Amino acid sequence: MSAISILTLILAGLMLLVGGKAGLTAFFSAVFNFVILFITVILITGGLPPVWVAFFAGVCILAITIYMGNKDEKTANIAFKATLIVLIVMLILIIPLDHFAQIKGFANEQSEEIEAFDLLIGVNFEQLIIATTVLSTLGAIAEAAIAVASGLNELIEQRPTITLPEVFKSGKTIGFQIMGMTFNTLFFGMFGSDLALFILLYKLEAGFSYYLNSKIFVKECLAVLYSAIAVILVIWITTYLVGKKLNEKRAQIDK
Repeated sequence: MSAISILTLILAGLMLLVGGKAGLTAFFSAVFNFVILFITVILITGGLPPVWVAFFAGVCILAITIYMGNKDEKTANIAFKATLIVLIVMLILIIPLDHFAQIKGFANEQSEEIEAFDLLIGVNFEQLIIATTVLSTLGAIAEAAIAVASGLNELIEQRPTITLPEVFKSGKTIGFQIMGMTFNTLFFGMFGSDLALFILLYKLEAGFSYYLNSKIFVKECLAVLYSAIAVILVIWITTYLVGKKLNEKRAQIDK
């Protein structure tokens, strides 16, 4: 049995032990998402447009993550709508910025690892980096949307007379807490994954200008910035949707 299989079984056991049925559901949602990503690779390799494949895969991943990880249908619906809006906005933002940044393909620092392979694989590398960047933002926005929607809906249930300004203020407070944790997670994730590269560049006495022109470094920085922007957007949109839903509900009651 491989190390990955052992770690997977340990993860499943711990999630079942700690979370019970909900933990097991979360584990299967991760498995389903992995299957979707594997199918995405096959479809892109088969010649389908990477951006559109990534978009539809992203919708499926968001639906599985949100609805399988949340029992409250009202909260899940708001979170899913918010993440879909952010997904579309980020796609519109990423396509031109990645084109002008010219970060497609492999970096010079990766040449030794790929020199034995043929890069003429019939895939548009520019569309591929856009698809990769879009998919990399999904986890952050789904987590933030669920946290904000769940927190605000619970607050509304506890305080039925809460006003809309108070709802927006509470959403802002929850959002600030989520942003702080998410930004740290993204930053340390990037730093940890590229630690060997930073050590190499330091040993080579590379200047700051080299970092700014290093494709692999700029690619990672943009991924972190995209995810940060997506989290901020999803917090605003989720808070707005919760407030809108509350306003509509009260309008129906008044009638």
